[in-house]
Amino acid sequence: MTSIAAITLEVDDRAAADQFYATAFGLGSQLRLRAAEGPTAGFRGFSLALTVSQPADVVRLVDGALAAGAVSLKPVAKSFWGYGGVVQAPDGAIWKVATSAKKDTGPATGTIDEKVLLLGVEDVKATKRFYVEQGLTVAKSFGGKYAEFTADSPDQFKLALYKRAALAKEVGVADDGSGSHRIALTSSAATAFTDLDGYSWEASSLASARPASDQG
Repeated sequence: MTSIAAITLEVDDRAAADQFYATAFGLGSQLRLRAAEGPTAGFRGFSLALTVSQPADVVRLVDGALAAGAVSLKPVAKSFWGYGGVVQAPDGAIWKVATSAKKDTGPATGTIDEKVLLLGVEDVKATKRFYVEQGLTVAKSFGGKYAEFTADSPDQFKLALYKRAALAKEVGVADDGSGSHRIALTSSAATAFTDLDGYSWEASSLASARPASDQG
């Protein structure tokens, strides 16, 4: 089965990005960084989501990201589905931190229960079919609005698909953008490929980026 072995973000300032991610989220080898090569403008078409167990953990992670240099796109708030907030990292990547719980059951631990890469695509059904053909397994699907795939292990990022405009609205930005997505996915499969919306998957044997937590 194909799944996300790691995610690589392409950044302008490698040292600053290393420091931010090590301080804010501490995701280890699941998140990698490398120097950006192509220009980008506006919404890059994706967001990364961290799911935690209670509101106190949302606050802890969002406050930590803001203190490390992120900017708020959606302040932490309660909603009908739970509690969450959205920040944009100094490198431009958008992160959502959320929980389905509306009340705390204890002190914040900083534990991340689930990591999801949300790709904004033009046609969810067509892209879902494409990924099934690449070996991914559908876990959830809601017509042309949303699809989610299983991961090989709980530690990996899950992949989910949204309509591009809907994802931009969800994270609080305009949906226009151009240039590089500035993200590459490392596949658990042996071959590289590019999906219908230009998101690149690299074979694990070809990945050369350094984990965000490795500042050596």
